[in-house]
Amino acid sequence: MTEEERQTISDWLWRQETVELLTVGIDIGSSTSHLLFARVTLQRETEELSSRFVVIDRQIVWRSPILLTPFLPDGTIDAHELRHFFQHCYHDAGFKRSHIDTGAVILTGEAIKRKNARAIDEIFASESGRFVCATAGHKLECMLAAHGSGATALSKKRKGRGLHVDIGGGTTKLAMIENGEIASVAAFAVGGRLVAQDKNGVWTRVDDSARMVAEELGISIDPGTLADPSARRAIARRLAAVAVDEILGAPLDELGRRLELTEPLERKGAPDYITFSGGVSEYIFNYEQAEHGDIAQLLAREIVEQLKPRITIPIVDAGQRIRATVIGASQFTVQVSGKTVYRRGSKGLPSHNIPVIHLGMPLEEEIDVQAVAEAFRAGIDRQDRGIAEPLALAFAWTGLPDYQRLLAMAKAIKLALAPEGQREELLVLMIDGDIGQTIGRILDRELSLGTNLISIDGVQLKDLDFVDLGEFIDPPGVIPVVIKSLLFS
Repeated sequence: MTEEERQTISDWLWRQETVELLTVGIDIGSSTSHLLFARVTLQRETEELSSRFVVIDRQIVWRSPILLTPFLPDGTIDAHELRHFFQHCYHDAGFKRSHIDTGAVILTGEAIKRKNARAIDEIFASESGRFVCATAGHKLECMLAAHGSGATALSKKRKGRGLHVDIGGGTTKLAMIENGEIASVAAFAVGGRLVAQDKNGVWTRVDDSARMVAEELGISIDPGTLADPSARRAIARRLAAVAVDEILGAPLDELGRRLELTEPLERKGAPDYITFSGGVSEYIFNYEQAEHGDIAQLLAREIVEQLKPRITIPIVDAGQRIRATVIGASQFTVQVSGKTVYRRGSKGLPSHNIPVIHLGMPLEEEIDVQAVAEAFRAGIDRQDRGIAEPLALAFAWTGLPDYQRLLAMAKAIKLALAPEGQREELLVLMIDGDIGQTIGRILDRELSLGTNLISIDGVQLKDLDFVDLGEFIDPPGVIPVVIKSLLFS
């Protein structure tokens, strides 16, 4: 056999086991928007007959400049200018929309409001089947910032507990991370663009949070007063005091409580270090010196001055700051056969971008129904989801598949997802283990969960995965399943 023939065979085998994707990650927020393109390589797992692909390489090939998110005079996002920006990005990067295999669009802050989301949807309508479009409420935004900044990877590497702080334009997101896993999240309304200039350089933008502070301090919010640096500095100093109390877990005063957007951060222990991301962090780490018509630089300076005397743990740069977001999405397709699926009803199929909620805890020999149900509900809440929407629950089955354990698990699922007795919305179980048919049958026939249930085994999923389900094809009795995973640099 010649060297050329060997190379041909090697290339053919590589193509059978490897998928290369061009993906785009798009972040549209209240303050800034940007995108990046990345090449992602997926390889089939080595287990015999495995249909799962895992990411083995990701390379960012182009980053856009940071755009201050454009708004119209009525307060809605200027979708026309946003579309123009993204078109220029594709052109400057040398890509056409047809080149993109998959992607992720993350909407946060003002972008998730109905009037804005509808306009943004139109920009990406042609990519709806290939893109994950996630509207991130405060808690999901905390998770995305922790992953996108590199803070979760850093915690896993250091084998410690880290507190991640993402300070954006309008909000600050906290995440307590233990050994690479997010243990708790919280958010409050402190940010670098709560006071900002308009296109003409006039200090006209004053968000509600800044109004509260100005009212407490007796500062007028007219443009003339805000043009005085001392007025802006006073507002930034007061906002920083709230932020530092939140970071340290200190008791909050009345203003601090009014600025909370979620429940307080749950702390099972003190962090070993603190990481920062978000636009304000560019000033905290001295990567940015210029002002951009807001109070971000002042806020950063005040936070550092107030925080450092009160801590003994280090402040660590996790790697990504203002670009703490997704780099796109990986995607692969699995044909799930009737041997591994239980199906009751087909309402809602096909269905796209069903969010995955992972149990996030190991199963004990004796399954605690209440604890498992609470873990699922906590996962749903952490992603800003509700039980009355299509969901995919993922968990790893360990231990014996005896009836009492299966019944307890089924009861926990019903307690979490159908506390009133039945549910109409599509529920998909994605199980790492060989119990899909059995547990589906118990939920359906014994516990009467509802008429819209699909239970699939032999798949491994995690939080921030999404699944697409195709029509049930009979014969041969298969459901095409597309698994999409948000990717971080």
